[in-house]
Amino acid sequence: MTDVLELRGVSAAYGPFRALFDVSFTVAEGEAVALVGSNGAGKTTVARVASGLIAPTGGAVLVDGVEMKGSRTYAFARAGVAHATEGRSVFGTLTVEENLTLSFRRVFGRRGVQAHLDEAYEMFPVLGRRTHQPAGTLSGGEQRMLSMARVLVEKPKLLIADELSLGLAPIIVDELYGSLERLLAGGTSLLIVEQQITHALALCDRVVQLDHGAVAWTGPASEAGESVTQVFRPVG
Repeated sequence: MTDVLELRGVSAAYGPFRALFDVSFTVAEGEAVALVGSNGAGKTTVARVASGLIAPTGGAVLVDGVEMKGSRTYAFARAGVAHATEGRSVFGTLTVEENLTLSFRRVFGRRGVQAHLDEAYEMFPVLGRRTHQPAGTLSGGEQRMLSMARVLVEKPKLLIADELSLGLAPIIVDELYGSLERLLAGGTSLLIVEQQITHALALCDRVVQLDHGAVAWTGPASEAGESVTQVFRPVG
């Protein structure tokens, strides 16, 4: 399979603080990879490097075999990389439909908005019942659905989902993961940064475990077992 994403010997830092050390792994076309580790292990930094939000200090970042190190975030987006960042990421004063329309018009043009609004409401029916409600007044789970709908409907080549289930009720998490499963079946590759390790292992083909900014273990999800769960801390 072709690698949609490859991190090759990546290092990264926040000023004098080094956050990643020689991180290497791949995400193949049509594959789901879980990125796990304890709080502060470097998971979110990897996600930011992989989507262009942070420039690595060393190594290479390739999307479809093209070196992207030093490229702006919009170049990653144009290459098909979408990043659902940690948190809710919605415009609180705009309605549900206005949030979706802004995103869909940018990607699909004015004529494509309505069809993709219909798709978003089919994916998350609760949003269809909140179309004229300001996004900031939605529940935490509904805001997360809204932020995910903007990304999922666009069907990116690679979706990076950072802490998707953080602070959400189990029933909402199940619904979000159902959407990810359908996206994966449609051909989108996934890099899942997650604290709910049970959901991540059930969905993903492979696991990459980070420890203090370095890869501690990688292998099939079916073989993760104690090598991952013994050191995993579900707090972050």
